[in-house]
Amino acid sequence: MKKFILVAVLLAGLTQFMLPAPARAQATTASTLILYDNPANDPYSKLGLMYAIMLRNLLGHFNATVKIVPVQNYTSGMIASNTATFYIGDYYNNPLPAAFMNDVMTATKTVVWFKYNLWQIAWNTSYTFNQTFGFSFLGLAGLNATPSSSNPNPGFYDTITYKNMPMVKYYSYDASTGAVNADPDVGLTQVLDSTKAQSLVTVTDSQTKATAPYVMRSGNFWYFADLPFSYIGPTDRYLVICDMLHDILQTNAATNHRALVRFEDLDAFTTTSSMKTLTNYLYSKKIPFTMATIPVYTDPNGYYNGGVPETIHLAQATGLKSALNYAITHGGSIVMHGYTHQYDSTPNLQNAVSGNDYEFWYAVQDRPVDEDSEPWAAGRMIEGLAEFTLNGYKVAGWAAPQYQMSPNAAAAAALEFPTSFQRAVYYTATDPQLGTGAPNQDFSAGQFFPYIINSDYYGERIIPENLGCIQYNICTIDPFSCVTYPWQQLVTNAQYGLVVRDGFASFFFHPYWLESGLNVPAYSDFQSLITGITNLGYTWVDGTTAK
Repeated sequence: MKKFILVAVLLAGLTQFMLPAPARAQATTASTLILYDNPANDPYSKLGLMYAIMLRNLLGHFNATVKIVPVQNYTSGMIASNTATFYIGDYYNNPLPAAFMNDVMTATKTVVWFKYNLWQIAWNTSYTFNQTFGFSFLGLAGLNATPSSSNPNPGFYDTITYKNMPMVKYYSYDASTGAVNADPDVGLTQVLDSTKAQSLVTVTDSQTKATAPYVMRSGNFWYFADLPFSYIGPTDRYLVICDMLHDILQTNAATNHRALVRFEDLDAFTTTSSMKTLTNYLYSKKIPFTMATIPVYTDPNGYYNGGVPETIHLAQATGLKSALNYAITHGGSIVMHGYTHQYDSTPNLQNAVSGNDYEFWYAVQDRPVDEDSEPWAAGRMIEGLAEFTLNGYKVAGWAAPQYQMSPNAAAAAALEFPTSFQRAVYYTATDPQLGTGAPNQDFSAGQFFPYIINSDYYGERIIPENLGCIQYNICTIDPFSCVTYPWQQLVTNAQYGLVVRDGFASFFFHPYWLESGLNVPAYSDFQSLITGITNLGYTWVDGTTAK
């Protein structure tokens, strides 16, 4: 049994599956500029770059070019030369260049400002901020009080309401250490002239019931009260910026909600019976699907084989091939899920068995593997593709093992595969040095997408997975499978996904949950999940042809 760590093929003859018209994109290419805080010699110097990369990925959904520049490198006229400029204000009181502030005040192009440092313009008497934009900046609001064991959740502006959906910001407090994991700060603003400024979205303190603007707009100037890229989740205010980028870039995109399903971690031990059951159900509903398949299964230390090492190539995996052959004739397409989906004989993090461990990232030490390079990663990918080709299979795309690769491996995947089906982890360096606590240390962040990213930071075209997967706690059978994630939560995630006008509801499912002896209601839950997403109004499509 394998555990998937939660943090996320083009066939002829499938015309019976309904394909909606693609969402309409803006007619002209938008040139966009992302500015970020980059204070010198600080442990958080590169945090702004991390957020900028996440925004850059979202812009990869649109017909847009993107430049990322530290705000201190801003020169006069840069705003005027771009369709839209985004400033990531993540570092409190980071000094802003006068040229940038002057251009903001006189901009005729779109400017989007996130969170901190607006006061450097709004409270500067050299500028006529209030009169020009019709709203004022009042200050910052954070936690209502310091958390304690007796008052662990004092509250803050935590709930953003968008399209009638309450999006609660992440918060956790560890009373034993006093550590708070949250991003509670918001910038408070107030409309002064409703002919110039409008509050488009509201944020509420769920304890005091106080409300404030979350998104303020004055003509071509937009202000977001926080950083929507911190502590993101499938029911989070991150979806607000995902959707509102359409408004900011004036795409006029049509509403188009589509759904995708992928079977995960298919390998030499995937049973034909479980796959046939799932395939027949989807075929009866005219739902196409993809299959994330591992071409070479290996258990180098014999973890599941009585201490005897075992490796099974696709040519010898007769049960798997039977399942694939049947699925392909009933709407299935193959996505390559790593070469071996594990790294050498080293447990990484679990037991070095295919499907359990990372392949292109040394998770044990949270760094790239020793062999890491673009040619090394490409070599493994090419070997995996050869396994499929030699057995007569066509591969439609890539899915990174455990959704994590090094930057070099991601760059290799972008060259070797036309499309990736996944979430992804991004870094602020090609050879990231994470968690050192030193000045200029690197950062990483996982990111999911509610829609297709035509080109991300590493050049990959990404088909989204944004709902997660059904999980059952079977610790008594497999110590690596101790997570519960019910189908109802995935349907809730899909309901939130509807706020993005061209958002997907995309999930994956492990066929091994249908294996006898586990005693979990996997098949009925899978059916309930498909029904729940369908009832929300999503149209099921083929991810290999989606645009």
